Amino acid sequence: MQLQPHVFFQGRCDEAIAFYEQALGAKRAMRLRFKDNPEVRDPVAPDWADEVMHARLEIGGAALLMSDGHGAEGPNFQGFALTLSLPAADSVDRAFAALEVGGVVLQPLQKTFFSSRFAMLCDRFGVTWILLVG
Repeated sequence: MQLQPHVFFQGRCDEAIAFYEQALGAKRAMRLRFKDNPEVRDPVAPDWADEVMHARLEIGGAALLMSDGHGAEGPNFQGFALTLSLPAADSVDRAFAALEVGGVVLQPLQKTFFSSRFAMLCDRFGVTWILLVG
């Protein structure tokens, strides 16, 4: 059994994919656009045709599932965080520097009783990340 987060970006999924590829070295395993769904019975609305129906990024052996979603409301990333456990403090520092561009620092880089390097931030898309040596 695997638990895989599925994050909806409401029209910014392509931008998020490119950002996480650059910032974290994520590898895109797949991307399917709404217009390419072979099972669609009704025509896709023109403004959604090129949006991402489903994507999968591989980040450090884990999967992050992504989509542009299915509604007009913007993303509401509350009540959860994506945790990235990295092998060393310099790895945390690099990931933090990349993810914080356009984002908001919630907890600056620091040493804690449970990790030699720990930080929290909200990235430019509103996704909260916890970074630590784990």
